[in-house]
Amino acid sequence: MPRTGRPTEEPKIHQTRIRMSDEDLEMLEYCTKVTGKSKADIIRKGIKAIYDQERSKK
Repeated sequence: MPRTGRPTEEPKIHQTRIRMSDEDLEMLEYCTKVTGKSKADIIRKGIKAIYDQERSKK
């Protein structure tokens, strides 16, 4: 049976669950509305920003 979905060079196979306050969720939802990106994309972008910031300190 063929695989479904779009092929990707970077499959997203790992899942993480987080707890958020109402304020955190409101900020995340605002970001999704103004950027048109998914919640996962916004979170990934935040992780990358902090990662790049910390790596540049070395």
